[in-house]
Amino acid sequence: MNCINEKWYLNIPIIAAIFSWLVAQTIKLIVLVIKNKKFDFHIYLSTGGMPSAHSAIVSGLATSIGLYYGFGSGLFAISCIFAFIVMFDAQSVRRAVGMQARILNKMMDEFFKDKKLIPGRFKELLGHTSFQVIIGMFVGIFTALLIGTVVSLH
Repeated sequence: MNCINEKWYLNIPIIAAIFSWLVAQTIKLIVLVIKNKKFDFHIYLSTGGMPSAHSAIVSGLATSIGLYYGFGSGLFAISCIFAFIVMFDAQSVRRAVGMQARILNKMMDEFFKDKKLIPGRFKELLGHTSFQVIIGMFVGIFTALLIGTVVSLH
């Protein structure tokens, strides 16, 4: 299988990555609708939560590259290292930033409790737990395998 094509929208690894992200964000939307009992389309543009869309997109990309260019190729190696860096960052650095934002928001609430000035809030849901990253990774892998299977049937 070779997906070299002049049209980016026919590039199977890109399609697999985009669909992996879309599947992860849709799962996240469903989970939050069940949990919060309300639909919020902005979830598609949000970060954090279950599963990790960052993990899904990079693992879908890496899996698809492995399927089309070979798991021994240099391109797969690059995409795999890229995926590990993104997933590590999602569950460590970005998660730590989210935890710091939560603390800062509590401090701001306490500081401005009796004042009329209402400060802006920091976004708290930025990173992921290890479990969310692993589930996102599996979403990406399975989505890429499904797309690879569908493409190979044609």
